[in-house]
Amino acid sequence: MNDFPAHMSFHRQTRSGAPAVRPSLLRWLTITVVGLAMIVSSAMAQARTAPESFADLAEKLLPSVVNISTTQVVQGQPGVEMPMVPPGSPFEEFFKEFFEKNQQQPRRQQRRATSLGSGFIIDAKGYVVTNNHVIQDADEINVVLHDDTRLEATVVGRDPKTDIAILKVEPEGRLTAVSFGDSDKMRIGDWLVAIGNPFGFGGTVTTGIISARGRDINAGPYDDFLQTDAPINRGNSGGPMFNLEGEVIGIATAIFSPSGGSVGIGFAIPANSAEPVIRQLLEHGEVRRGWLGVRIQTVTEEIAETLGLKEPIGALVASVIADGPAEKAGIQAGDVIVEFDGKIVEEMRKLPRIVADTEIGNAVPVTVWRKNGEVDFKVDIGILEEPEAEVAARAPAEESTGSSTTIDDLGLTVAGIDNQLREQYDLGDDIKGVIVTDVNPAGPSAAKGIRDGDVIVEISQDEVNEPSELAERVEEAREAGRGVVLLLVEGEGGLRFVTVRIDEG
Repeated sequence: MNDFPAHMSFHRQTRSGAPAVRPSLLRWLTITVVGLAMIVSSAMAQARTAPESFADLAEKLLPSVVNISTTQVVQGQPGVEMPMVPPGSPFEEFFKEFFEKNQQQPRRQQRRATSLGSGFIIDAKGYVVTNNHVIQDADEINVVLHDDTRLEATVVGRDPKTDIAILKVEPEGRLTAVSFGDSDKMRIGDWLVAIGNPFGFGGTVTTGIISARGRDINAGPYDDFLQTDAPINRGNSGGPMFNLEGEVIGIATAIFSPSGGSVGIGFAIPANSAEPVIRQLLEHGEVRRGWLGVRIQTVTEEIAETLGLKEPIGALVASVIADGPAEKAGIQAGDVIVEFDGKIVEEMRKLPRIVADTEIGNAVPVTVWRKNGEVDFKVDIGILEEPEAEVAARAPAEESTGSSTTIDDLGLTVAGIDNQLREQYDLGDDIKGVIVTDVNPAGPSAAKGIRDGDVIVEISQDEVNEPSELAERVEEAREAGRGVVLLLVEGEGGLRFVTVRIDEG
């Protein structure tokens, strides 16, 4: 292709005065147009457009999807309880005699409750993935293949926190298995195919798109759902969602529906979240999750302002577990974890998933924001154990005779902790700070959930042990032009950070 100098004219006058296109220019234009057409054609070929039909894909995938039928033996009620009748009523003796006689021979009838779900084959030897809630508490589990072959299944392992379970069947021949795709590559608007067992009708194919990513529906601590508008109904739970290459990119697990039927809002566990869980269930029969040993909370814009962060990112450490991995590494309450094992912690709820997927025993780099700068640590990841339930109770006691201070900027009255207050509010000997004895219901602290009996441990990451110290720090913040203070508060739910806007006091 010839280049054209900047001074060269692209046309010349003919004898009639009309411009004539030079042959070299014509060749250049032709080649350019052809090149542009090839680029556009290539881009269109790479674009994810809907096929004319999903039939070939459905025919290939249907044999890998199974229906799951479970049976549970349920005990019936022993009878009807005696109705309440007024004492002395003529019916009192009648009902008493009747029900006492009836209770001597209680009628406990057993009934068999059945439920239906979906699953998919991940190994030709007979391993099947489904939702934990599909098979939970089942006394008998059957897997029905696409050709209506019914096989009895056993549970290999299950994980309630991610709602994933693995079943094993013993087929006579090899089964058709599918593989996982990269769910992180799925973009909002990409096509997908869902196959399942809605309402027990058997293998049913529906299509839709990825409607949203990273949905938190409060189903568990590791929520990170894909949302889709593909018709998902009861019975689809545990069924696979495929990309157009036939790879599993999600596991249907929940729907939002006021009516019980599909309204175009379904949720799926992403393949990249499910795969590590499935791998551990196959290897160990359980999931062994990494443990950092911190209690965390969201970094709000107000908290970011008080800590000097340019934007509200990361996970704020509300407290560290004694002798846990974080404490041993030097991480403290008030630190903001902004990076973990090379992964940016964009928001608080991402950190538990990242930590849980980390191999136990690994020494991983952790970066925190502390006092207007970043600090790096190496943390040896522990194993997450199920926590025991803790119940806190407060017993009444005699009133304290200690002095108290009202801080109008906070809308609080606080007092130093003495033995009487420690007994009155059932505070442990290790609790330090100032205790809230009264809260102005119209004040800024009440709006943030601070209440009578809470203990303020720190203000702006400085410890406080006397009411006067708290008042001084608030006044210093006001004089410095800071409209927000950060309080570390110990309450019934444990330690938490609370921002209080003092210019509203």
